[in-house]
Amino acid sequence: MVAIFAKRALLSGGWASNTRVEVEDGRIVSLQPATAGQPGDVCVDTLLPALANLHSHAFQRAMAGMTEYRLAGRDSFWTWRDLMYRFTKHLTPDQVQAIAALVYMEMQEAGYASVGEFHYLHHQPDGKPYDRLTELSDRIMEAAFETGIGLTHLPVLYSYAGVGEKPLEPGQTRFGNNVDRFCKLFDQARDALGGLPDDCRVGIAPHSLRATSPADLVRVLAARRDGPCHIHIAEQPKEVSEVQAGLGARPVEWLLDNVQVDDSWCLIHATHMTDQETLDMAATGAVAGLCPVTEANLGDGPFNGAVFLGAGGTFGVGSDSNVLISLTEELRTLEYSQRLRDLSRNVMVAGEGSVGKTLYCGAAMGGAKALGRDSGEFAVGKLADLVAIDSQNPALCALTSEQLLDGLVFAAKDQVVTDVWSAGRHRVSEGRHIARDQIVSNYRQAMTDLLAKL
Repeated sequence: MVAIFAKRALLSGGWASNTRVEVEDGRIVSLQPATAGQPGDVCVDTLLPALANLHSHAFQRAMAGMTEYRLAGRDSFWTWRDLMYRFTKHLTPDQVQAIAALVYMEMQEAGYASVGEFHYLHHQPDGKPYDRLTELSDRIMEAAFETGIGLTHLPVLYSYAGVGEKPLEPGQTRFGNNVDRFCKLFDQARDALGGLPDDCRVGIAPHSLRATSPADLVRVLAARRDGPCHIHIAEQPKEVSEVQAGLGARPVEWLLDNVQVDDSWCLIHATHMTDQETLDMAATGAVAGLCPVTEANLGDGPFNGAVFLGAGGTFGVGSDSNVLISLTEELRTLEYSQRLRDLSRNVMVAGEGSVGKTLYCGAAMGGAKALGRDSGEFAVGKLADLVAIDSQNPALCALTSEQLLDGLVFAAKDQVVTDVWSAGRHRVSEGRHIARDQIVSNYRQAMTDLLAKL
């Protein structure tokens, strides 16, 4: 049994003062507001439900800052992708693990308790499978175990270079699987999950409508059985036009017309949607997986946020390319992208109310749903995915409880995070991950070795 005493806590029913929380086997078993702390309690200032980071490509963290040089002509997502392919040519399993451990540590220090790893780096540089098909999935799981983060592992089916079953390009051979081999990999990944805590999960991720075919999508979904399903869907206008030309409909339109999309789905980068697609997607209960910092970095464009929220849509956020891992930046960039497009303020809220609370609590619930994780709110019986922040930080000290989430989202940096629990695992204390020194040392050595080969 672990006990936490918070001066202030955001429970499912609202703010409560002087709250004592008891955690056992990773779950909240008792909440006692208006009480006193006891000897041995972990004492914090303000306790919140922690968010899930619903979309990560961990290995891309090592590329941060390497793709910000403008090439001749108009630079775009597609030139960035070519650089990413060249980078992956040299990654070893040890380096994949060291990079992922750094990423997950940084996520926890930013306030995330869990992560959805959209994992498509499967094979050796020449495309040949490792002796153990899940070698690189195993390394992701090792990094999750090392850091204590809650993991939903999402092996990716990536079979083609474009709509119409175009053959994979040389830079994509590490990603490639046909459906039969992918199903074998998926089953092995489910078996490997036994080495992680009980709150960890395995889902499935058809990469996109570009990288699969309609027939393959049917087969792989039949093999899923349970767990979340994530897919890249409408990130770039070029993607939308290619899918429309090849399949006869826009990506979101085609998916909703041809697949039984429900609340176990997460549609990543549902950026370029018509209003009707937005309404139809919201009605399915599927989560919109938004990655505002990466989407801004790659020039993807803004999400159709106001229409989606007005229709009762569910959303969460992820750090995607991990060019910058910051929970507060993801949420504020989401809102600011809407303001810049609409020349307006306070867009991401239905009707009246706090934009910060709408963003934070909405992303908490949506992220948990996307990862198949029993968390997202602070209540008895839920996983103890919790984050403590310091309300006495200068960015927050002048605010009332009702203003605090607005301050967190729009005025604070992640340094206000003091503690994080992932299903009760207390891995961040006083703003620092307990294994930070070793994780950083391993990462630096991995990067030294990798850069020597580039």
